[in-house]
Amino acid sequence: MVVPDASVVVKWFVEEGYSHEAKLLRDAYTNGLVDIVVPSPLPYEVLNALKHSGAFGEEELKEVAKVLEDFQFTLYELRGELATRTVELAMRKGITIYDASYVALAQILSVEFYTADERLIRKLRGLNFVKHIAQFKI
Repeated sequence: MVVPDASVVVKWFVEEGYSHEAKLLRDAYTNGLVDIVVPSPLPYEVLNALKHSGAFGEEELKEVAKVLEDFQFTLYELRGELATRTVELAMRKGITIYDASYVALAQILSVEFYTADERLIRKLRGLNFVKHIAQFKI
C-alpha cells in the first residue's frame, strides 16, 4: 500500500519529467501488485492541474475524471486523526493542507508517500517514508 500525491497521478496523463516512474506505480496498481490509498481531494487536484496545463479540453477532462473513478482508489475523508495530523503537519512543516493530507495519511497507515514535488520533499526532510517517485520500486 502506498500514498501518491497529485503530482504523481498527473504524470499518468501527461508526458513530463518522471512520467515513466509514475506510470510504473500506476501499472503496479492496475496489475494488483500494490494498493493505492489517497485523501479524497486527489481527483479534484489532478483534474485542476490538467485543466491549467492547457493541454486538455472539456471532453478530455471528462474522460480523465472517468478514468480516475474507474481506478477505484480507496479515498480517505478529512476527519478524526487524519484531520488532526494534517493540520499539525501543515503548521509544523510549512506546507499546504492539501500536501499535508497525503503525508498524514501515509504516516497514519505506516506506508510510503510518493511525490514528484522536490520542494515538498525538502520541507519534509527527516520523514523516512517520504519518497520521490523516482525511488518507486516493486
